[in-house]
Amino acid sequence: MNNYFKRGVADWLFATLVALGAGFVLARYYPYMDYYEIGILLGVTPVLIAIAWFWSPLRLLVASVVILSLFSIWLYQGQIARANTEFLLNYFLSSQRAIMWMSLLFFLSTVFYWLGLLLKSQATAFSNIASRMAWVAVAAALTGMMVRWYESYLLGADIGHIPVSNLYEVFVLFCWLTTLFYLYYEYVYKTKTLRAFVMLVVSAAVGFLLWYTFVRDASDIQPLVPALKSWWMKLHVPANFIGYGTFSLSAMVAFAYLLKKRFPNSYVMETLPSLEVMDDLMYKAIAVGFAFFTIATVLGAFWAAEAWGGYWSWDPKETWALIVWLNYAAWLHMRLIKGLRGEVAAWWALVGLVVTTFAFLGVNMFLSGLHSYGTL
Repeated sequence: MNNYFKRGVADWLFATLVALGAGFVLARYYPYMDYYEIGILLGVTPVLIAIAWFWSPLRLLVASVVILSLFSIWLYQGQIARANTEFLLNYFLSSQRAIMWMSLLFFLSTVFYWLGLLLKSQATAFSNIASRMAWVAVAAALTGMMVRWYESYLLGADIGHIPVSNLYEVFVLFCWLTTLFYLYYEYVYKTKTLRAFVMLVVSAAVGFLLWYTFVRDASDIQPLVPALKSWWMKLHVPANFIGYGTFSLSAMVAFAYLLKKRFPNSYVMETLPSLEVMDDLMYKAIAVGFAFFTIATVLGAFWAAEAWGGYWSWDPKETWALIVWLNYAAWLHMRLIKGLRGEVAAWWALVGLVVTTFAFLGVNMFLSGLHSYGTL
């Protein structure tokens, strides 16, 4: 514990700035915040400081997002129309432009990761470029979400809401959360070669996001339906997508595991971490995802009771959320009680991605029910 508080100047400076920022938000917007929002702010502040103390790259990310978001807000000068007339907003810093830059950078990052994996002579150079692109893409995504939040209030006080209310917004959330979690695990495990596999699922999500944006005009900010006007959304949706993101991450690690097991002597597979490391990463990602998905499910039940008068109604979305929960509960049970390892665990994690994807998207496409806010 003593070593924890023996931090450097940079650590305490970051902590001070974050605390001052939280204090400013509380002082400035206290009349407009309910007790739950105040609780979230006070809870997130020490957690962010603690994580950044152990994972130093997070400091630069937080600083970049804060600076870019505030600069973008300043450029608006309280007028949403400036998104189309102000050069920096129109091409870089409005929410839609920032998210488009996010999409491009995630695609390019995936390409460079694979080039680094396939081209031995240029592996380090391509890998470093891809890593920087991934970090910048996460910063662009977070900036886009912060600015979109502000833009929604410029459209009207009754329209303003946290940007996690529809498929467009949650796909952005999924992309940066999944990438950020992988970057953290990469830092912990000191390995970079799994990036190419993990970024495949992020690029697939970006591809859907672009299709959904241009075909369905999904980037337009819409007022919330009555059931979504609840503080529960601010907790339930992010917790849910930490689960989705880490489940997807575990599945792509499982995919890499199975390929290494099948082709152990190929150059690409030899560059991957050992099977033991991938097995451990797969387990830890599922454990984190299961914890947050459980929290999201419980919060969703309380939200349902407030919105519809009952904790559980066997709505298709609720039913498939339960199927996802039972799937990973069984995986963890077999791991902890029966020592599940190897190919069976990897195949199970990979199939879990199919189940999760259907719960995430398939229900919206093929089924209808109370959760009909993100239809295709």
